[in-house]
Amino acid sequence: MSEAEAYSYDADMRKANRKQAVEGRSVIFKIKRCDGPGKPTRWESFKVPIETGANVISSLNWIAANPVTVEGTKTTPVVWDSSCLEEVCGACTMLINGRVRQSCSCLIDEYAPKEGDTISLEPMGKFPVIRDLWVDRQRLFSNLTRVKAWVPIDGTYNMGAGPKESHEQQQMRYALSECMSCGCCLEACPQFTKEEDESKWDSSFVGAHAISQARYFNEHETGKQLKGERMDALSGAGGINDCGNAQNCVKVCPKGIPLTESIGSIGRSATMHAIKQFFQGKK
Repeated sequence: MSEAEAYSYDADMRKANRKQAVEGRSVIFKIKRCDGPGKPTRWESFKVPIETGANVISSLNWIAANPVTVEGTKTTPVVWDSSCLEEVCGACTMLINGRVRQSCSCLIDEYAPKEGDTISLEPMGKFPVIRDLWVDRQRLFSNLTRVKAWVPIDGTYNMGAGPKESHEQQQMRYALSECMSCGCCLEACPQFTKEEDESKWDSSFVGAHAISQARYFNEHETGKQLKGERMDALSGAGGINDCGNAQNCVKVCPKGIPLTESIGSIGRSATMHAIKQFFQGKK
């Protein structure tokens, strides 16, 4: 079974589980815990009563209010990161049963439909753990800075209406704009490796999210003023040439962003950028 078929099979199984979910059941949450940076990890399990429609976040809230393991040992509340609870902020990314995804949209009925089923929760492995399921995603945002993922100011006064975009261009850029910097694509990417030494961030792989955002701003009429600088960054160490085309990123993206299309587009732009620089005598 290919990876694409496996993901399709997994989606079908979750739909079937949701239809068969038992009301009034309890589910075991096996959580990988860590008290702080550099501290040892441990596993703790909690038995949680599940209501119809419950998600991972609501279950973690129950555990926080009742921090007692299945062995009856009182422990500290589990720590995690979340904000919007509607798959917009990107903060609640974690590994659920070994796969990276947003925990706010993960329904228990789909993953543990029967009494006594188990769900495992782990922090992302590509970022430093702050505590329990909460990780430091600073490197992710640093990589957006590397590719200047913003629109430069074009004046401090009203310059009138900006250039118009075609409907097709709007549709393409809107899909790219849905990126919420959740880190799912980075966690799944074999080329994006854990790097806690900040001095090496500027030479390590930027990741699919930064490449796609560079494309988004390169296609913006004002944003493309910085296209040359973005392409300089993406043509260097840790840029587009470091992508191994595993395509794991597009499979785990919770927003269905066409990341591999962006990688292909930026790859072509990088080639044209290199040719242009060669004939201008810059390389």
